[in-house]
Amino acid sequence: MEKKTKNWTKWLYWFTFAVAVILVYKTANSLEQIIGWLSNLLSILAPFAVGILIAYILYIPCKKIETFYKKSKKIKIISRKARLLSVITIYIVLILLLVLLVNFIVPPISQSIVDLANNFNNYYETAVNKINELPEDSFWKTEVITRIMQEVQGIDIKQIVNMEALTQYAQGAISFATGIFDVFVAFVVSIYVLNSRSQILAFFRKLANALFNNKIYRNLDKYFERTNEIFFHFLSSQFLDAIIVGILTSIAMAILGIKYAVLLGFMIGLFNLIPYIGAIIAIVIATVITLLTGGISQAIWMLVVVTILQQIDANIINPKIVGDSLEISPLLVILAVTVGGAYFGIIGMFLAVPIIAILKVLIEDFIEYREKNKITR
Repeated sequence: MEKKTKNWTKWLYWFTFAVAVILVYKTANSLEQIIGWLSNLLSILAPFAVGILIAYILYIPCKKIETFYKKSKKIKIISRKARLLSVITIYIVLILLLVLLVNFIVPPISQSIVDLANNFNNYYETAVNKINELPEDSFWKTEVITRIMQEVQGIDIKQIVNMEALTQYAQGAISFATGIFDVFVAFVVSIYVLNSRSQILAFFRKLANALFNNKIYRNLDKYFERTNEIFFHFLSSQFLDAIIVGILTSIAMAILGIKYAVLLGFMIGLFNLIPYIGAIIAIVIATVITLLTGGISQAIWMLVVVTILQQIDANIINPKIVGDSLEISPLLVILAVTVGGAYFGIIGMFLAVPIIAILKVLIEDFIEYREKNKITR
């Protein structure tokens, strides 16, 4: 009997191994079809993912508005319907901001991009002529600057900024004919998630409690709350800070008479979403464009003013908006942004900081746990 059992186990083992080999072979052989199927699935789920992301970003302001409505004691219906009214309010504000963006900010930026693309060669030739008029021992005639100027000359700005292609893409993105369903689904999902967030979180907590023991469940719940806090705090504060920096920089450049002030100002604000590195890259680009369009003196003034604004932002505005610091050293931030950008592009650079903050929390808790265990031993 024991011999038959061993034989049966042996044959079951080899059968399982053979099935696994066949599955691996079939998977590898059909990899292209599987990738196509996954790609199609992701495109179908994209509106849901966008809706969840919108709800995630709007959560903090929506929660604050809800708290404000709940304090209303004179009108009881407002306090009772605080959640629904907060969702309605935040979407009214969002729609108004989109209308403001489309009508007042997008047109001058688009026009600036078109004008810059059309006149880039003229600006370059003017800058080269001015540099040629300088003395031979001038800084602007060093080998490094000459090589940079030659590389800039080789850039075809019209190919990089193909406005016709960008316009077609933008029209396609907002076209009712191609995107109305996805946009509708995304907004419906975001509204549902914001309005029903308590029930959704309660469901996942019950599911986690059913799947794991009490110790694991408590740890998951604790780290879920801390992770959300870090992401909410970082995303909302960085977006708000980028808008403020963009507006202040655009106004300052406009006062200095810098051409393409709105374009350069909001570019600096947008790049400001990437900690440390983003601001440096944006200022370098803005300085080069100002040098080509306004000359050396205007570029120097622009660099001085923008550097001052960046220092005000770094030491006053950003800490005030962010509130509690993520307590990460600048060296660790630069490392995280560099690695994130190398492997995952712009999104990686943007999300590297909150992810490294979460990893830092986990590592610190692990060290604390190990130290306590050593003490008790």
